[in-house]
Amino acid sequence: MDGIILINKPPNFTSFDIVAIMKKLTKAKKVGHAGTLDPLATGVLPILIGKATKVQEIFLNKTKEYIATFQLGIETDSEDITGQILKRSAVPDLDKKDIEGILKLLLGKQEQTPPMYSAVKQNGQRLYTLARQGLVIPRSKRSIEIKNIQLIDYNAETKRVTISTTCSKGTYVRTLCADIGKKLGCSATLTTLERIRSGPFYLKDCITLDAAKDYCKKGILHQHIMPIECIFGDYNCVNLTFAQGNRFKNGGNIDLNRVSIEDYRNSEIFKVYAPKSPQSACSYDFLGLGKINLENNELMFFKLLKS
Repeated sequence: MDGIILINKPPNFTSFDIVAIMKKLTKAKKVGHAGTLDPLATGVLPILIGKATKVQEIFLNKTKEYIATFQLGIETDSEDITGQILKRSAVPDLDKKDIEGILKLLLGKQEQTPPMYSAVKQNGQRLYTLARQGLVIPRSKRSIEIKNIQLIDYNAETKRVTISTTCSKGTYVRTLCADIGKKLGCSATLTTLERIRSGPFYLKDCITLDAAKDYCKKGILHQHIMPIECIFGDYNCVNLTFAQGNRFKNGGNIDLNRVSIEDYRNSEIFKVYAPKSPQSACSYDFLGLGKINLENNELMFFKLLKS
């Protein structure tokens, strides 16, 4: 069984909890996920099954979109409401325009310091392991990009802010919310977080964990597993001949002069297809991914996803 199933992760589960459950349901030897969600968070969690786990690193680079709510005036050690309160601060008089002005300043590429309660490794240790020991150490900043950020709501009475944001791999939304608070002149901590998009997949594409269990009992869970190539919906494709397909499956590169690709750039990744048999020239199988190498004028073998 190979493919991807989209789970709407419920709160109070880790991403690894969901992986363990889906491994039991699918009985697959290899199961992974594409993008960690904190236990507090809900929303789109792509579960990769079988050979789909081979493209985990590629999928992790996809853009993600969130809706986050945070409380002004509170700082916690984890930067979300599940942590220990470190301090409370007065919240200045604010209106929506004040907050929107700060949000505009956060657009674009920037450096972000990951929180102590994170799975980031530093000197061979997970930061959350050190945090649980009461340690706070200097952390290396990471390059991120905030591609879009919008104010959804500000409740002046409760001092709660809700935003939507589209961001790159490695962005910690709870750290982003804490930074917004600092720029507004007070503390801030995340209270709810929902991932509504991960790469080409949206919340509407997901099924709940309870539904997955029910489908498994009914023997129809496989109907909700999408083929691997769905992950690469935004990639261009190339059709090889049957012979070229065999060469590709054996790790061989293909001369660009012998394939029909009209427009490409160096290092661009293509979905690779080939006929199922010499006689079935109109019926193509998805084989995997190839990468353009202009220096050698080749479509290089990159990832084989079907033997």
